[in-house]
Amino acid sequence: MKPTGLLIGTAVIVPMLFLGLVLSIVLLFGPAPAAADCGPAASVVIDGNTKVEGYTQEQLKNAAAIIGAGKALDLSVNGQMISVMVALGESGLRVLDTGDGAGPDSRGLFQQRDNGAWGSYADRMDPTTSATNFINALQAVAGWELLEPTIAGNKVQRNADPYHYQKYWPEAVKLVQALSNSKFSLQGSDCAIPGQSGEGDDYPWKNSPTWLQVGATSASTSPLGMYYRECVDFALWRVNQQMGSTSAPFKFLNGTFRPDGKGLGSALTWKAGWDAKGWAAGNTPRVGAVVWYAPGAGGADPSFGHVAVVKEVKDNGTYVEEGYNGNPAPADHSYYTRTVANAVPSAFLYLPTQEEKK
Repeated sequence: MKPTGLLIGTAVIVPMLFLGLVLSIVLLFGPAPAAADCGPAASVVIDGNTKVEGYTQEQLKNAAAIIGAGKALDLSVNGQMISVMVALGESGLRVLDTGDGAGPDSRGLFQQRDNGAWGSYADRMDPTTSATNFINALQAVAGWELLEPTIAGNKVQRNADPYHYQKYWPEAVKLVQALSNSKFSLQGSDCAIPGQSGEGDDYPWKNSPTWLQVGATSASTSPLGMYYRECVDFALWRVNQQMGSTSAPFKFLNGTFRPDGKGLGSALTWKAGWDAKGWAAGNTPRVGAVVWYAPGAGGADPSFGHVAVVKEVKDNGTYVEEGYNGNPAPADHSYYTRTVANAVPSAFLYLPTQEEKK
């Protein structure tokens, strides 16, 4: 495997959109957790003194009812946040006795329909019962914990827009944290939620020598089988992390990624590797997808291309990518972020749990 080249010059990629390094928005709450803290919240705390800015006591009690229902069903913190996110998107955490144009018979926190699947009217209007029914349906979705939160919620709700809930995710995280006495972090641990973009430069081998420093003939490779601090090694680390593999032995390696026995290799061959594995690719950026630049595309190395990872999708036709070895020396072989127009990369390579927005 040869090292990838540089993605030279942001001005080449997005002449009018270069914003410099984009600061990471980190969801950190409390001290670094033990692995056990990634499970169900230990308890729900809500009384007249509990306050979360922007929310009434009614909304907090309803959120607490959802968390409590999740705890009773041994639902993970991730699942509790998905459940609260959906209730925020459906009702603003209020028990509504009205529906909407698309569902005039919808009622309650989750706007559940009167179709027999969600119990009686009283069930749908009861926060704990309606939450229990939602959670049971969520847990019945195959692989829901590996889906983007908004996609997981939509698998239950079946909205026309599967990304309707995405904007409610940060508030759901805040509420579950505020109402739970189990402190947790989403950074750099097994709590990291698959499909998310990571929490900045959490690459485990950021201080390891590059092939340029020790020579290509004697350069050691990371546990993933790529040269340290290359774009491909960071991208493959992020793939492993998002798929729940955050320590050795890693699930996805350079030499074993493809079912035909060929190495995943330099950035040049990543699209072929995705095709060989049967994973999808498309032209729409999705958080966590691998960004693939064919040789020369967007200023990428003319021989080897470049790969990065989608960190954030914006509403103006751009996305924020993160990666390694995307700047000229002396800033090469280090972490970077930059804003790029959606049409610049050659393709976005999706993980099997990511779905392109229709």
